Amino acid sequence: MDKKLLELAVEIVQAQVSIGKMTGEEIESVLVRVYNALHRMRRAEEEGRPVAMEEIGYGAADEQVPPGKGDPRDSIQEDQVICMECGSQFRQLTANHLRTHQLTPREYKRKWGFPLKQPLAARVLTKLRSRSAKKRGLPQKLQQYLEDQRRRKGLATPEMHETTKRRPGKSVRTGSA
Repeated sequence: MDKKLLELAVEIVQAQVSIGKMTGEEIESVLVRVYNALHRMRRAEEEGRPVAMEEIGYGAADEQVPPGKGDPRDSIQEDQVICMECGSQFRQLTANHLRTHQLTPREYKRKWGFPLKQPLAARVLTKLRSRSAKKRGLPQKLQQYLEDQRRRKGLATPEMHETTKRRPGKSVRTGSA
């Protein structure tokens, strides 16, 4: 039973999606690449010639960076993040993905030399979140909250210290004498 190339490509991509989360854009991109690779392979088969890896989209022209290759600073790009462990491309490296490499986000950042405060997300996504937070007034609300906390601590501190202070050289007894 001879299946159409599109049906084969859909089955392959479905298998990939079932293994890990993919965005709609990633699914579409992979589907097109798989379909084109299958098309080139079928054409080579009909012509009776072998298929070179470069011909089906792998090798020198491959989009993915081999794991551990390249500069980690270059892995965070404008519209994607490349996992330094496996070379996969994402909009954001999630804790779930890093767990597949037995790493936490903190361990990943230390291993590859990222600052701990560095978001593991595409720059576009980071900018979008920043704008959204500013639009909701988050910086002002956070600043107000911190000021309120400082005031509360300032008012509560003297009273709390008076009841918990001990005189030097005196010990606190527990139980009855």
